Amino acid sequence: MGVARELRKKAAMNTENPSPKQRQQATVQAAANGGPGAPEAMPTVTIDGVAHEFPGCRAVNIPRDEIADYDGRYEFWDADTETALMVCEPTSPYHERSSVRLARMTDRIAAASGIDIEVLGASDLLLRDRNGNRHRIMQADQIVYTRPIMSRPLGHAVEVGPEEIPDVVLEVDLTTDVRRGKLKLYESWRFPEVWVEVPEERAPSRPNRKPGLTIYLLGNDGYHEAPTSIAFPTWTGVEIHAGMNEHRAGKPISEATAAVLRRVGRVMGKAAGTGPDNDPFLRAERAESRDEGRIEGRVETLREILGDVFEARAIPLSAQFNERLVASADKPVKALLGVARMCRNEDDFWRRLAGLGR
Repeated sequence: MGVARELRKKAAMNTENPSPKQRQQATVQAAANGGPGAPEAMPTVTIDGVAHEFPGCRAVNIPRDEIADYDGRYEFWDADTETALMVCEPTSPYHERSSVRLARMTDRIAAASGIDIEVLGASDLLLRDRNGNRHRIMQADQIVYTRPIMSRPLGHAVEVGPEEIPDVVLEVDLTTDVRRGKLKLYESWRFPEVWVEVPEERAPSRPNRKPGLTIYLLGNDGYHEAPTSIAFPTWTGVEIHAGMNEHRAGKPISEATAAVLRRVGRVMGKAAGTGPDNDPFLRAERAESRDEGRIEGRVETLREILGDVFEARAIPLSAQFNERLVASADKPVKALLGVARMCRNEDDFWRRLAGLGR
């Protein structure tokens, strides 16, 4: 009985005098449940005296010793409270489409510029404490490197500090609002450029959020909104949003967006001293097109020369003559003219021509 009484006494003391961790967990949970201390009924995490709100999220406890093996999605995790903030509504195609389209557009810019642009998709951004343990984790919807990565991300996360942070981070706000929480953390972690995309398809839970893409650039006094990207020179937020929200059945991008991507790629390539021929795939395609162009030009010339000979000799030609001539376009012009002057008709021309290669 004495032991039980002592345990109850300690429990009461913990309730009356909670630790900082207990107080922060209680605040997060109360906010998630809409309880006291949460006037806007949303999870709120306080870090270094700054409140970070996570609209559209719910708080879930994930202990330190379990976070490494947790494979679900969350917006943010904090080791001090062992709390993860997860999006309340399930992931929808409207949310994922923006990330997929960004990857598709940057592929075309990479081809036009000849620069190795890497888009690594949804990724963990990890901050460790002084002892090397996981301290805080954010999950971005898309991260982009526009330059060669000197120290490639190792393991399952990009570590803030030891590794190069992305040039661009994309956050898609369909049911959330990163401006009130995650954006402050990106700023404190010194991420140079963050894009916040609000898709044209509006979520039922947030019907009044104005669609568009906002570019946040890091300055000495924090983030400020900008009309144009620095990582992708001349690419505007309006153009990026338009490309992300195109709906063209059977066509990946519109002609307008293609022109924008080529422009951005050329600017980036000019600055780097590279171009389309630095991309192996595109270099091969361009070489093949040039070869095809040369062959077509040669065939057209042969058609005119041989056509004049056959016309002068009153030898009629079939509709298939031009198609068959393509296969013999590599033969010397002198040999072709010689056969054309000696043959009795078109069939004889092809027989004699075939005999030249024996």
